Amino acid sequence: MHEKAEIAILSAEMVRFFDIKPIIAIPSFSNFGSTRHPDAMRVEQAVEIVRKRNPDLIIDGEMQADTAVSEEILNRLYPFNRLGSPANVLIFPNLDAGNSAYKLLNRLGGAKAVGPFLMGISKPFNVLQRDTDMENVVKMSSPLR
Repeated sequence: MHEKAEIAILSAEMVRFFDIKPIIAIPSFSNFGSTRHPDAMRVEQAVEIVRKRNPDLIIDGEMQADTAVSEEILNRLYPFNRLGSPANVLIFPNLDAGNSAYKLLNRLGGAKAVGPFLMGISKPFNVLQRDTDMENVVKMSSPLR
């Protein structure tokens, strides 16, 4: 299976653990086919795989990161989008992009970061950053279902 699709499915399960309905976007440098590039097309394929495996899951992409988190951009420029509201889960194309976005959102945007989570293994396993706060320690150490 496509790696991004598997990550999206596992991420949805983790978000549901926190009693949040996952709304998933897979960011790219392209918005819904505006650039026909192999990287953007791989994102499109990942979204299709997830939709086939989990038709009830709210997921869309490829889209730029600002599109994914802006209801105004989503619904004004891309009324056909399947999110309807800003994404609460972003699946980035690689570790570099994901880590950079996570750190920027946490430090500059005031977002509360939880994690990182290591997913896809048979037993629960948590990874804590060396500068994590107590709230994150509690959230990360609570027993997984």
